[in-house]
Amino acid sequence: MQYARRQYIDQLIRKKDNNRVKVITGLRRSGKSYLLFNLYRQYLLNSGIGEDQIVGIALDEIDAAKYRNPFNLNDFIKERTRDEEKRYYVFIDEIQFVAEVANPYVDDSNEKITFIDVALGLAKRANVDLYVTGSNSKMLSSDVLTQFRDRADEIRVNPLSFAEVYENYPGDKRGVWRDYYTYGGMPVTWTLESHEEKSRYLQDLFARTYVKDILERRHIAKGAETLDILLNVLASNVGSLTNPSRISKTFASERQIRVASETIDAYIGYFLDAFLIRKAERYDVKGRKYLKTSVKYYYADPGLRNARLGFRQLEEPHLMENVLYNDLVRRGFDVDVGVVEQNRRNDSGQNVRTQLEVDFVVNRGDERYYIQSALSIDDPKKKEQEIASLIRIPDSFRKIVVIKDYVKPWKDENGILYVGIEDFLLDEGLIDR
Repeated sequence: MQYARRQYIDQLIRKKDNNRVKVITGLRRSGKSYLLFNLYRQYLLNSGIGEDQIVGIALDEIDAAKYRNPFNLNDFIKERTRDEEKRYYVFIDEIQFVAEVANPYVDDSNEKITFIDVALGLAKRANVDLYVTGSNSKMLSSDVLTQFRDRADEIRVNPLSFAEVYENYPGDKRGVWRDYYTYGGMPVTWTLESHEEKSRYLQDLFARTYVKDILERRHIAKGAETLDILLNVLASNVGSLTNPSRISKTFASERQIRVASETIDAYIGYFLDAFLIRKAERYDVKGRKYLKTSVKYYYADPGLRNARLGFRQLEEPHLMENVLYNDLVRRGFDVDVGVVEQNRRNDSGQNVRTQLEVDFVVNRGDERYYIQSALSIDDPKKKEQEIASLIRIPDSFRKIVVIKDYVKPWKDENGILYVGIEDFLLDEGLIDR
């Protein structure tokens, strides 16, 4: 089964020949190598680029072991791109395998030559357009792009979107939504048939790849159990407001484990760096300011989230919110959790201040949208509850309620758009109706 990954191919095409290193990052096993060595390579060939103009090397293969030395890799690429009359497209896969070696030309033993030096040197060659991928503990965008010193462009590859899975779904399309929020979008998952196979793959991927990478990168030994439990806590609380201090208290009360909030905060940072989870800040819509008390965390893939919990907590409302958040981020939006404060009188006639939540405050440039995620609004009281925050927002930006039900998009008397989750995920233009 082949997925076109059109979004990422288009990004690569736009950045082609721009004299910058293209750094392809993202969650491990999300399809970065396939994107570059199969899909983009085929695009170049179809565009008239000759086979001899595409130079590729996969450093995780045993045949390429000698090129994990940065000097050997540099010599190899330069030899393959000698003809200055030709334009070469160089792909280096798993570039983090390049070892750090001492600079033999200086006396300072602390000066190291790394893959960053190789990449920046090759990118300066007038006839080379360079693309690199990497995925383990040494190749995270927050580290690597900083080292490239603004000479690189990042292409962040996400797991398969709902629309990508829907397009290639082999069975009755009515089963896509349930399968997607259960198993997520890791490409290999969709080559497997049974629940047992998918479950085993996702759980093994988590334990043997993601957790292993974090433990090795951060040199965690004694804290391995805490890290493992924290992943489960975050999985259980997807879409719930929390913070490191609150999670620390949870460890103490429910697990009888004392973990400082600073340690919790550091571990969460590791998960964010590894692209396992994402964080949504809390934003006061009326006050136009960020609130630092609590945030929400979402898993980058719902299947991985479910695998953490052994597929035991498949709460559709929370998973729907997680899927919706991921898709908005994939589209290039900045997504926050909204808060709308209101003053009202309680039963005793006293003025009280309450906070109403907007699931997502969605921004891109000068565009803004307010979005609620609701499983159903059949009950009038439920509908009133879901839109209570939206109708109190004092601006004219578009307001949307995304619901589980299959409905034809419609607007109410407040101008709020109601749309089904599948339609919203399949038609990106719906957000502007």
